[in-house]
Amino acid sequence: MLPPLYQVQGDSARLQPQNVCSEEHQEELFRYINLKLSALGQPFSDSTADRHALEVARPLLRNYYQKDQLLGYRLCPADARIQAFLDAYLSDIMPSGAPRLPGNTFVLDRPGLARVMSLPPDQDKLESPYLHSYRVAQGILHNPKHDRRTTKGVFHIAEGGFPVPADKIAVPKRALASLLSAALSPPPDLMALPFTANQEEQVRLFVTLLLRPLVCPATGSDPVKTMETRFFAPASLVSNLDFVESIFGNGGDPYLPENDAALDVMHWTGHTGCVILAPHLLGLKKKDLGLPHYSEATERQRAEGMCWREPDEEYNDGGAFKLVCRDNRGVMVTIIADNYYGYCKKEVKTQISFAANLYGLCEEEHAGGAGVGYVELGLASAVPVEPEAPTAGKVVVP
Repeated sequence: MLPPLYQVQGDSARLQPQNVCSEEHQEELFRYINLKLSALGQPFSDSTADRHALEVARPLLRNYYQKDQLLGYRLCPADARIQAFLDAYLSDIMPSGAPRLPGNTFVLDRPGLARVMSLPPDQDKLESPYLHSYRVAQGILHNPKHDRRTTKGVFHIAEGGFPVPADKIAVPKRALASLLSAALSPPPDLMALPFTANQEEQVRLFVTLLLRPLVCPATGSDPVKTMETRFFAPASLVSNLDFVESIFGNGGDPYLPENDAALDVMHWTGHTGCVILAPHLLGLKKKDLGLPHYSEATERQRAEGMCWREPDEEYNDGGAFKLVCRDNRGVMVTIIADNYYGYCKKEVKTQISFAANLYGLCEEEHAGGAGVGYVELGLASAVPVEPEAPTAGKVVVP
């Protein structure tokens, strides 16, 4: 029997972390995982599969798989919004459309799936070039390749959207298009799911997660406001999604209408975020990404290293980075070229700040992980002026 997984409590609105799972629910999660893998046309886990149940469900699973193929792996509404943004953002570089987000993914639609799948069920240790994972009495321990990071040279922002601040690195759109294409084409080893790592038939795919992070708490008669954020990760990095789920909760199945933020106008700020994990981008050559030669570069590109002198120069000197594109349409897409857990959490908070700034009347407070309680206060929707001095401009706050 596996040790019980760490349990996190939360509310039913999915704004806070929810119950992940308990020991008695693990077998149910195993069955659910194997059914989803079979429906995706992937191998199931030999050590946990209920073969009788899979055999009974086989015709239904094949029907589901064939329909998905005929539909071309239709994107969920949130992903369709992100894809439409990318197509428009890169239309001058890629008139036929931006690289397509994956549709045939393992959707983490239940809390706890990511944690269960981050190790083989009958194995207590797993090592990869990016991560060492161990089963311990308290649950599962992950040691990423880099557990500390500097922010020097990390923040890259694509041109073509909001102005790029002077302390950030401006990236040409052509390089963004090349990096996005490479990010969505990971090597096979990075796509391997740890859940089936100890068997001959490997599961190789993307795993995805929907979050609905809180942007503005409910105050008075105003309801709570959230944004939507989608995470895409090669399956070997499923533990990163377990980490952000334990902080921000699980938004459920993004294909179901009840989880479509656009149909929840009372609680959606109208903003969408996307995070793509792609540590395999490290080492790509500047020339191959479409960056200009030094002789053709602008002064800013020369100062920030967004050009090359030698053909073998690596982008960002081979170091970790995150690349963001965003504009006033309210969509923000981030590529993180690392699997450091802290970048994932901080990026969600950055996207919350982005939504708060565009939405207005609220502010995201980055407390560095400290648990801080705030008083919810509504300052009223209208501020009256004293009747005895209507032109003096003296304001009374109720």
